[in-house]
Amino acid sequence: MNIQNAQLEVDTWIKEHGVRYFNELTNMAQLTEEVGEVARIIARRYGEQSEKESDKDKDLGEELADVLFVVLCLANQTGVDLQESFSKRMDKKGKRDHDRHHNNEKLK
Repeated sequence: MNIQNAQLEVDTWIKEHGVRYFNELTNMAQLTEEVGEVARIIARRYGEQSEKESDKDKDLGEELADVLFVVLCLANQTGVDLQESFSKRMDKKGKRDHDRHHNNEKLK
């Protein structure tokens, strides 16, 4: 699935099941909440904090998918073509950062 198809799938889901998009500010709050859930898993599973019993069954992939869903909602409701924007961003990063990371002593 490409990004355009993902945006279309989310839009279809919203229209069939979600009634309408939440407004942009609500979705921004939702995005923050979902990123927080990802951060909690990462901090406890891969960081130095111990993992609580209630967090052990949390699925990182599902939480990342929740983040992606809200990002796709925000793109749809603000008229952003994420496929095009992502392609442009990767092209820019490829040119700008071509040698940057290879020359970074901290990464060796």
